Amino acid sequence: MTAVFLEDGPDTGAIWHFGEPNKEQRALAEGNAWSDLSYKAVLTVTGEDRLKWLNDLTTQELVNWSTNSWTSALILNSQGHINHQIFLIDDGTTTWIFTEKEKEAELLAFLQKMVFMLRVEPKSVTDEYKVIRVTGKSDAFGGPYEIMKRDADPKQEGMQIGTWALEAERVAHVRARLLFETDHKSIPNELGFLNTSVHMRKGCYPGQETVAKVFNLGQPPRRLAMLHLDGTEIDLPKHGDPVMFDEKEVGYIGTVARHYELGPIALAVIKRNTPTDAVLTAGGVLASQ
Repeated sequence: MTAVFLEDGPDTGAIWHFGEPNKEQRALAEGNAWSDLSYKAVLTVTGEDRLKWLNDLTTQELVNWSTNSWTSALILNSQGHINHQIFLIDDGTTTWIFTEKEKEAELLAFLQKMVFMLRVEPKSVTDEYKVIRVTGKSDAFGGPYEIMKRDADPKQEGMQIGTWALEAERVAHVRARLLFETDHKSIPNELGFLNTSVHMRKGCYPGQETVAKVFNLGQPPRRLAMLHLDGTEIDLPKHGDPVMFDEKEVGYIGTVARHYELGPIALAVIKRNTPTDAVLTAGGVLASQ
């Protein structure tokens, strides 16, 4: 297999594909593929107070969290805007977290600032550990995942795949991702995070007032949409390209992918009142929702 690597974007340095992206996507759909996610950042939190502390900082309910089960959470600012998206597992003594490498330093600085007098110790272990998307059918978080030593042999059955297959599946399943579908004013209600990364019956956390208010009103200003793109075009839209309706800009492109069954597709964040049957233009390419 000849690996092709990504040369720009948040996943720079990751394997994009091994020359047969459609075959890789089929293997992933069948649960017979694995992927090296060593381009992700890995952090740990140790200490007796770690679960209550993380529960208070994030949108997820973590106090009664089952050991050795993956979940996802967001960290919001006081206005309810998304600052961080994290994936977590706790082994009984340590909470393991992975996130975007580009956000690692910012996340670690935030966690260290919030320690105060609690018995917790957050630190980066990216140089020692990596994330693997292990063989198996996809779960709600894009896993199953495993964290292991960087020099360890993954010992996975099935085909090794790259980010092309993973991102095509993510777009097809309409799962938003930090740095792709988010901007400086994104709130969880817009991006399908409620009841997956946001627990709707937990206690207070930063930004909860905004989440609850928008949820009760039922009117987030924008929504996440999966677009089918005109497959006759050679050039597809790019991240950040405007989405137009009736010559007015109604949103932006998050992620574009070529899916082995659906063809060219994309995730876009668009104004809530955009008609669901509207024919849109995304980066100059016709698109339907």
